[in-house]
Amino acid sequence: MRKPNVLLVMADQLTAGVLPAYGNKVAKTPHIDALCARGTVFGNAYCNFPICAPSRASMLTGRRATSIGAFDNGADFPSSTPTLMHHLRLEGYRTILAGKMHFVGPDQLHGYEERLTTDIYPSDFTWTPDWHAPGPPASGARMSLLGVVEAGLCARSLQLDYDEEVAHVAGRKLFDLARDTDKRPFCMTVSFTHPHNPFVTTRDYWDRYDPAEIDMPAVGPIPFEDQDGRSRRHYLLTRSDEHDVTPDRLRNARHAYYAMTSYIDDKLGQLMATLEAAGLAEDTIVIFTSDHGEMLGERGMWFKMCLFEGSVRVPMVIAGPGWPQGEAKAENVSLLDLAPTILAQAAQAPRATAFEGRDLLPLAKGEAPDWPEDVLCEYTAEGCDEPWYMLRRGARKMIWSEAHGPQLFDLAADPHEARNLAALPEHAAEVATLVAAIRAYWDVPAVNAAACASQRRRHLLRTALAQGQRPPWDWQPPSDAAKQYVRSGDSPTLTKIRSRLPFMPPVPLDHPRREEDES
Repeated sequence: MRKPNVLLVMADQLTAGVLPAYGNKVAKTPHIDALCARGTVFGNAYCNFPICAPSRASMLTGRRATSIGAFDNGADFPSSTPTLMHHLRLEGYRTILAGKMHFVGPDQLHGYEERLTTDIYPSDFTWTPDWHAPGPPASGARMSLLGVVEAGLCARSLQLDYDEEVAHVAGRKLFDLARDTDKRPFCMTVSFTHPHNPFVTTRDYWDRYDPAEIDMPAVGPIPFEDQDGRSRRHYLLTRSDEHDVTPDRLRNARHAYYAMTSYIDDKLGQLMATLEAAGLAEDTIVIFTSDHGEMLGERGMWFKMCLFEGSVRVPMVIAGPGWPQGEAKAENVSLLDLAPTILAQAAQAPRATAFEGRDLLPLAKGEAPDWPEDVLCEYTAEGCDEPWYMLRRGARKMIWSEAHGPQLFDLAADPHEARNLAALPEHAAEVATLVAAIRAYWDVPAVNAAACASQRRRHLLRTALAQGQRPPWDWQPPSDAAKQYVRSGDSPTLTKIRSRLPFMPPVPLDHPRREEDES
């Protein structure tokens, strides 16, 4: 039996709550909806770190980010850490990456055999935070709400430039895989940067939505003095005091975000059409997800970098051979579960790994009665001054850190996290139990010390490497024109015939072949 191909499609900063499959009534996402209808939707899926690079490193290794030293967007991802892609290559897979993965460090492959585009963000230590710097928390990326207050229309944007390239090379590669004589199964990641801020889009996507139908946040802005300590740091990090997000600006930003989500939906639709045209659809498992969410103005907060639902809850849909169709699962799952899930479909026999998650297929089939209730999320990047943690256990959710204390929410009764139960005496025992569970999952002082030590090392290295010639770690996509199209010594006729898909066998000759027949 042939091993299935895997197509992993990733959005960037797409929160689950804007999709119809997760209860939203505004977004227009017919291609995502179609994938949901023919696959399994995991309704309570979480990222394990609400910022780009650590979340992706965690997803690929199947391990929590702090356990591999991926503390923030400026932390190098050690090349000695095995990833899912290494394990897949041991199973005979071709592993291919098109688009963003935000690898930091000189290793820009981490087990991928081929990488078709460069990345969109820095690969060096530029975005290293400094928890001990004086003044308010700061972002290496100079984060602000400018991309919110200036939301609206554009003719073109950097993100459109990038995602159009990603879509083009990914589609072309799928056709190449169908024509290639190398018939190994493949695992291909196609990773876009929409709908990440700034929130701008073209007229055709903007006009898919009537401004009057754009919903507003369920929980409005919370005055600074009434915010919890972590939210205050987020407020200062995003420089929320520098811009006035009026109701009109808020609506415009959400409008643009919905439009950018429809753009991602179209890109998924293009990939699905290409799979079908290339004859690969029946043998390919398709996974759609995002690296983290977007607060989108809930509680007055934007972007990610916090542990509230908008920031940490992500879409996760899996469809293809062997997966139940039209199934919806409410159990708590996370991106840590993707690596063991994909490897389980690819491996001839169970393979020893350090993965922390579990194979999702038995859960999708209703064959996992002992599925764990706990999902874990952590944050040690810009904005905080200590590790922040989240534990969801069943419908209860605890957010906790040493300095800023607990927040407890009942997501079944309070899905928008409007009521913190932690301060109520009747919940004291539950708070103590969940905090103890967090301390059991993480050695909090050790994580704190390791994160700070890593920051110090990287600040030293960044300063040193800025002196003299700067080492280029950014990925340069290879291109060999000598192997493209028709080249010297090739037969134009035969080369073009062999590139046709579906392949057409040559028609038998009615007369002896002449040399000029192939020129």
